[in-house]
Amino acid sequence: MRRTLTLVFVLGGFALQAISYFFLAAPLGAQVNEAFSNPRVPFAALLFVLGVMAVFLAAVVYELLPERYGE
Repeated sequence: MRRTLTLVFVLGGFALQAISYFFLAAPLGAQVNEAFSNPRVPFAALLFVLGVMAVFLAAVVYELLPERYGE
């Protein structure tokens, strides 16, 4: 159970990071002016940080959940 939940946190965090960077923040196309360097969605950086936090929380989940005897 705790391995599965930890894996969900890790994969979910990495997925959130990738989605928030590549699809919400990274500029697409040729650089034409200074505003091009701004993210396309204003809260993309917040989603990226939440993804990083989810990956780090995976270690906390793994340590705090009790281990089954059968695992």
